[in-house]
Amino acid sequence: MRAIYRSSAVLLVAYLCACSHAADEGYTLLFLGRSPAARVGRLSWAPDAPHSRLIAFDGDLHVVRTISNPRLSSPAAVATYPKNRLLVTERTGEGVVWDTAGNPVREWDSPLPASLYAADKGRIVATRSPYFVQFIAEDGSAPLLWVLDTLGRPQHGLGTIHVPDVPYFAQLVNAGAVALSGNDVYFAPLVRDEILRLDAAGSAVWRGSRGLIPTERDPHFATGGGNTRRVVHALVNIAMSFGPDGRVYVLGAQDSAATELRLDVLRADNGEIVASRRLGTAMTAIAVDRHGHIRVLDPDRLLAQTPTMGRDLFSPAFALPDLSGKTVRLAAFRGKVTLVNFWASWCAPCREEFPHMAEVYRDFAKRPFAIAAISDDVDNAKMRAFVREFRPPFAVLVGEGRMKAVYHYRGLPYSVLLDRNGRIIERIFGFGGDQEFSRLRATITRELDADSTARP
Repeated sequence: MRAIYRSSAVLLVAYLCACSHAADEGYTLLFLGRSPAARVGRLSWAPDAPHSRLIAFDGDLHVVRTISNPRLSSPAAVATYPKNRLLVTERTGEGVVWDTAGNPVREWDSPLPASLYAADKGRIVATRSPYFVQFIAEDGSAPLLWVLDTLGRPQHGLGTIHVPDVPYFAQLVNAGAVALSGNDVYFAPLVRDEILRLDAAGSAVWRGSRGLIPTERDPHFATGGGNTRRVVHALVNIAMSFGPDGRVYVLGAQDSAATELRLDVLRADNGEIVASRRLGTAMTAIAVDRHGHIRVLDPDRLLAQTPTMGRDLFSPAFALPDLSGKTVRLAAFRGKVTLVNFWASWCAPCREEFPHMAEVYRDFAKRPFAIAAISDDVDNAKMRAFVREFRPPFAVLVGEGRMKAVYHYRGLPYSVLLDRNGRIIERIFGFGGDQEFSRLRATITRELDADSTARP
């Protein structure tokens, strides 16, 4: 059984930090949406998963940098890494280290089916990710957390997992938020009402509760429902981070479905909840200064600051044959907003996506918009059979199975939306259905309607 569970807590929040000197005092954004972030130097870096990028904020919460790269598929969290680098958790569990210039340094596979990483002073821990939970049975032999070296290699385990009555829910039950402070690990399970502080040996220093669930019960299958088996569970702890004031901040659910959130502030030494704040929204941004003053912000307004002048050119520029053998170059699309789509005949989500792309192409047929669909098939016959089946109205180019090595994307389908000057507006990983294409139409419309685009 390998069904995929996508928690509504799939987006966690950004982390910005004030400078260490009183003259440069500012705010640390602990949570943006629902994604943890990290401070490096005077900037704090936050993941923006819907746009597949990292964003840097200064102490005044102004956007000052962005990083976008094909290896940033769906960043779920950012942690500090030695030498002023960034350790990014991908939603599916890979750990990717970046420098602040936007260059990938190293990458490792998840030590668990999907991991979430935290780091402090070169020490790295991995826990089961709350962003990508799989139904895989566990027998209790695996630890709650793994301690990794700086190359991402598991060294030893910490803690003991809770094995539920239904073993296939073990990943869900033991997934959660994690934070590090020196040798101590703080862990907050996604679906259990507890918060743990573990010492270097994995023993519990204290165990706290947010008091959300009077009678706790393991996840279980709902009765009835015909052929669909629904998993009943309560979302509790969504994200956790240390504030610049040295206290632990836990973003959690106010209700079991996390339609409303609550912020709890805990003493790190004993787990005492010293403040709670009901947020009354499913999406929020939380900023804290070094005195513990809290600001609740609108994440959309924060992200609206993101500049367009810093858009990167799509590279390398392709020159590929179309179905007739004629070479088509990226430069041929200059002056048009262009969706560059990578696909393959063996890719099931690509089959679902192609009709949506055809609809988008027809919707903007009278405007300067184009689609370049690049096949990454090795088998030319299967590629042409796919094209005959779908009869796309847009350009199809032949990549001959070399495209992943050139563009370094994680999987298919993968799309890049370009402005009229061939620069990247956004990257799209996977197929997100009607909702994704509704958002894509809105983005294309805004770009086409703009009085001018940013100049190179």
